[in-house]
Amino acid sequence: MRRLSNPRTGIEQGEAEIFSDFELGGPMWTGEGARERRKAVKFREPFGTPPAVQVSISLWDMDTSAAIRAHLRAESITCKGFEIVFSTWADSRIARLSASWMAIGELPFGDDWDVE
Repeated sequence: MRRLSNPRTGIEQGEAEIFSDFELGGPMWTGEGARERRKAVKFREPFGTPPAVQVSISLWDMDTSAAIRAHLRAESITCKGFEIVFSTWADSRIARLSASWMAIGELPFGDDWDVE
């Protein structure tokens, strides 16, 4: 976690392999129609509130004989982590996919208190 000079803001980043279906003949490579993969990511330390999360493709190994159709997004964002979600459809064939991510948000602070 990188702390900015403001002690309440943190940045964390990483990379995750979402799938590698080529060698084992998995559904992203051999299937057709709607397909989806999810990858859970846990932050090294929790944020104080759910952060803003940006995901991007860092490795994309695609078959070019069909149209390339893809949707990459962050979902289920909490203070402790989120899910990277990749989906494709129709006859697109994806051998491998990795994603980079960055989370920016408010960190817990020693003087915080919660009344419940």
